[in-house]
Amino acid sequence: MSRSISLLLLAALLSACAVLGGPAYTLGTTREAEVLASKGPPAYVTSEADGVRRLFWPTGPYGTSTIMARFDRQQRLLSYEEVLNIEHFSLIQAGMSMDEVLNVLGPSYSAWTTYFKARDELVWEWRYCEIGSAAARFYVLFDGTSRKVRSTMSLGEWQMNGFRTAPACGQTYVNVRAPAAR
Repeated sequence: MSRSISLLLLAALLSACAVLGGPAYTLGTTREAEVLASKGPPAYVTSEADGVRRLFWPTGPYGTSTIMARFDRQQRLLSYEEVLNIEHFSLIQAGMSMDEVLNVLGPSYSAWTTYFKARDELVWEWRYCEIGSAAARFYVLFDGTSRKVRSTMSLGEWQMNGFRTAPACGQTYVNVRAPAAR
């Protein structure tokens, strides 16, 4: 009897871990409809020239995560990953258009968009967790006329708060994608 209780508890524990870890998606098999059923409607959708669709689910304004799922023309999952991290921030380069930035990071929280008239500069802002699990902000600075990226910068909230301690945040790392070809 105690063995069957132990097995039952183990099964309950394993199923709880599966739920806590999020939905189990399989590249090339999971369909767009399955992801939409579990995550709800995305905040932003874009299509690439080859028909691949990118769907974004940000948790802003005070959340620190944006999930991007990519689907092929047959609506099969190509990747499912967190984009508010150094890996994706490093993809933002001077000269990129606003649409190109949106295709990498998804939408910023619109109420935090700022225009600086004296510099003719438009700034988009995302909140994320930096290494060490401290809250930080990533900024993309656009030329106000051309709407092209001038530069980027990142500040820890501890810096923004006069070097007081920033609130800790949970580190989110989700990456379900095929390894890069070598």
